[in-house]
Amino acid sequence: MKRTLTVGVAVAAFALAGATPAVAAPTPSDALASALGLDAQERLVVRDSVTDADGTRHVRYDRTYAGLPVLGGDLVVHSAADGAVRGVDGNANRVRLSGTRAALAAPAGARQVVWAGSGQPVLAWDAVTEGVRADGTPSRVHRVTDATTGAALTSWNDIRTLTADDVVPARAATAGRPGVAVAGTGKSFYSGTVALETSGTYQLKDPTRGNQQVNNLNHATSGSGTLFTDADNAWGDGTNADPATAGVDAAYGAASTWDYYKNVHGRNGIKNNGVGALSKTHYGNAYVNAFWDDSTFSISYGDGSGNTHPLTSLDVAGHEFSHGVTSATANLSYSQESGGLNEATSDIFGTAVEFNAGNASDVGDYLIGEKIDIFGTGKPLRYQDKPSRDGKSPDYWDANLKNLDVHYSSGVANHFFYLLSEGSGAKVINGVSYDSPTFDNQPVTGIGRAKAEKIWFAALSTKFTSTTDYAGARNGTLAATETLYGRTSPEYAAVARAWTAVNVQGTTPPTGKYFENLTNVNVPDKGAAVFSGIAVTGVTGNAPAALKVGVDIKHTYRGDLVIDLVAPDGSTYRLKNSSGSDSADNVVETYTVNASSEVANGTWRLKVQDVFAADTGYVDAWNLTF
Repeated sequence: MKRTLTVGVAVAAFALAGATPAVAAPTPSDALASALGLDAQERLVVRDSVTDADGTRHVRYDRTYAGLPVLGGDLVVHSAADGAVRGVDGNANRVRLSGTRAALAAPAGARQVVWAGSGQPVLAWDAVTEGVRADGTPSRVHRVTDATTGAALTSWNDIRTLTADDVVPARAATAGRPGVAVAGTGKSFYSGTVALETSGTYQLKDPTRGNQQVNNLNHATSGSGTLFTDADNAWGDGTNADPATAGVDAAYGAASTWDYYKNVHGRNGIKNNGVGALSKTHYGNAYVNAFWDDSTFSISYGDGSGNTHPLTSLDVAGHEFSHGVTSATANLSYSQESGGLNEATSDIFGTAVEFNAGNASDVGDYLIGEKIDIFGTGKPLRYQDKPSRDGKSPDYWDANLKNLDVHYSSGVANHFFYLLSEGSGAKVINGVSYDSPTFDNQPVTGIGRAKAEKIWFAALSTKFTSTTDYAGARNGTLAATETLYGRTSPEYAAVARAWTAVNVQGTTPPTGKYFENLTNVNVPDKGAAVFSGIAVTGVTGNAPAALKVGVDIKHTYRGDLVIDLVAPDGSTYRLKNSSGSDSADNVVETYTVNASSEVANGTWRLKVQDVFAADTGYVDAWNLTF
C-alpha cells in the first residue's frame, strides 16, 4: 500500500537522481534511509528502476545493515516527476540489533545476514547447499536460521523449475561473422516453420535481441554446451532426429518472449539492459523438466520422457524467461505464498507470450505445457481457468496455501488472472473449452487479457517485493490498476472482484456510500492513542446495523494494537484488542459494527494505540461503507 512521507524534494532528488533502468545506480542515499526511519547503519542500494509515462519513478532498493545483506527488507520507493517521494511499498521494518556477532557458530557454507522477511529483523545465517536432485535437476537450496537460537526461519531453491518434484517419476541423469544479423528459417517441433535471426555463417545467436543464443548440451548436465551452427541457415527438420529442431523451438521461444516484453511492456530484455540470455537444449537423458538459473542467466531444457518431447514449447520458454524477469524486479522469494506468486507470474506471462506470438501451430490458450505431453496422456501440466483440474492446485486461497509446493500454490493467482481476463463460467476460446468457477458462486466479468497482463506486470515491477503474499498481491494489483485506469474505473472494480472470487479478501469498491482516509498517521511505540478522521456527509438518518469499517495498518507486531471506532457523538466501538499471542505483521481487516443508534453524518474517527514496547507502524488507510 501507499505510504506518504514528509521528505523534501532535495532529499528525494538525492535518492533518485539518475536512477534509470539497468544502468549504474546512484550513490545509496543515507538521507532517504533516515527519512524512512531506518537505522543509522542501514544503507539502500538501487537494484531496479521503472519510470511511468507521466514521469513517476518506482525505484527498487535492496538493504544492508552494517554491511550485511537484509533479506526480505527490499523496498520500492515511488516519487513524482518533480522528485518528491510519495510512497513506499515493501517491508520498512527498522533493524534493531545490539551487535552483529552471532551466538551460534556458522553452519557450513553460510554467510551472515539479517532476516527481515517476517516480524522483527534478526541476525541470521544463510547456508547454501548445492547438489543434484534424483531427476537430474541441479539444486541450490538456501536455509536461513536464527543466529542466536538456531530456529529455522525460511528456505528456498535458487533453481526455478517448470514442474514440481512429484509431477513425473525420477529418472537417472547422464552426463563466421558474429554480430551481423542474418535472416534464417527453422523447422520446429511445436511451432511449425519459423523465421530466425542468426549470426555470421551461421550461428544460432540473435544480434537483434541482445545476442541471446542457443547451445546444445548433448545430454550433459553441466557446463554451457556448444553453440548451434549450420551450413545453410535452414535449421532443424521438425523431428527429434535432428538435435537442431529443439534448438529452433528454443530460439523461437526466446525471440517471442523478448518481443513480448519489448512491445507490450517496453522492457528491453530480462534485466532491461538489452542483454540476451542463454538457452541450453538437450539437458540430461530423458529429463522431464526445464529450469531457469539466475546465476548463469540461462534456461536448460530436457528432452522429456524417452527423449521424445523436448520441453521447448512456446509457453515453457515464456515461463522460464519470466522467472528471470521476476528475479530482476520483485525477486519474489521462492517459498510459501511469495513462491506461489513467483510461479504464477511465469505461468501468466508464458500464456501471454503464447497469445502474443499468434502462431497458428501453437495458438494461445490458458493451458500450461499442453504441447510437451509430460504425462503421456495429452493433458497439460496446469490449467488457469480451474487449477484444481490438475488434481493438486487449489482454486481458492486458504490458510494452508503457504505449505504447498509453489507450483500448486500458484493456482490461486493463475485463477485470478484467468477470471480477470475472461470472466467466469463456460466458454470456448481458440477451440479450447473452459469453465471457471468462483468461491462465492457469483459471476465475474473479465476486462480482457491485454489489460490483465498490464496490471500484473505493473504490480510486479512497481509494487511487489520479495515477501509479497496473496493479500499483498491484491493490494499491489489494485494500486497498479489505480495508476493505470483510476480508482473509480471498471478495471479497478474488476480486479477487486476477481480477487474476492478466489477468496483473497480485502476492501472493495462499495455500491453504497463509501468514505475513506488515505492520509498516513504514525502510531508511536507504546504511546498515546492517535486518531484519523472521516467526515461523513449526504447519508440520511442513522448508520446501518452492519456498518463496514475497513482498516489497513502497517505494523511489525499487530498484537500491540488496540483499535476503536469513535462515532461523531464520542461513542466508542471496539474493533480489536491487544494480544501477546497475535504475533503477525499488519492489520488488514474489514470489521462490521452495529452503529444503528448513531447519526450517520458527522466526523467518525479511527482510534489506534500501541500498548506494548518494541514495535512501530502507521495507519495507512481506512474506510467506512454505509
